[in-house]
Parts: sequence; structure tokens; C-alpha cells
Amino acid sequence: MHELPRQLTAEELAELFEGMTRFVELLAEREHPLDHAPEVIALLSEEEKHEVLDAHPAIGQTKGLSARSAAEQGDDVDPAVFAELARLNAEYEARHGFRFVVFVNRRSKEEILEVLRVRIDNPTDAELETALGELVAIATDRWRRG
Repeated sequence: MHELPRQLTAEELAELFEGMTRFVELLAEREHPLDHAPEVIALLSEEEKHEVLDAHPAIGQTKGLSARSAAEQGDDVDPAVFAELARLNAEYEARHGFRFVVFVNRRSKEEILEVLRVRIDNPTDAELETALGELVAIATDRWRRG
């Protein structure tokens, strides 16, 4: 298990956050970047916030995943759950304008479906903040787990 680092390169952060975005570039300029992620998020435009969320793979996505995402998402999705995840992910993105992001934290796909069903009806501004917080939790967990 890793302690939170004093400094990370943009490339290391891009791996944790699933892509090179302005958010990642700004984080790389700071000491203790994961600790400072919330204040860096506050500096981003709404478009940049959407960019960092949309860089993350959708829950239940099976193609084009990084090795880390593939391991986190697992392969235990039954076809009915997979279809419902795809349907709700599309509905969520149409409603909010950005990808649904949740810290799976070793929960089953069925449990994630319940989270998605609840969060889909949140106000978009609140949901944007929730999704960004989840993204930071994912990156922090990834770093700590190695």
C-alpha cells in the first residue's frame, strides 16, 4: 500500500485519472496533488470538469479499458445487468451531459445499478460535484493499492 505522494508526474496522474486532461496537468504542478484535487477542480471550467469525467470509462464498458479499469470492473456482469447498466448510463449522460462515475470499491454491479438509479435523478450541479468527488476517490484508491 502506498502513502499519498508528495509529487506525481502528469503521466502518473493521467494513469490514475484515465487520461491527460487540463485537470491532470494542473495537479502535476502541485505537491500532494491528490490532497489538492478538490481545490484544483474548483479552478476548472464546466467543460473541463466534463472532460475529466468523460475520460473515465463507463461502468459496464467492456472495450477499450485500461488494464486497471478492466481489473476494477471485473467480468461478472450477467447480460441483463449489463443491458441495464448500458441503458442507465446512456440515460444519465443524456440527462446530465457527462459520464456517470462511481467509486466501485469492490461492490457488485447490482449494487452499482442501485447507486446509478438514485443518482440519475439528482440535480445536475450536485451530480457534477458528486461525480468529481468519486473520481478523486478512485484515483486515491488506485494510488494506495499500487
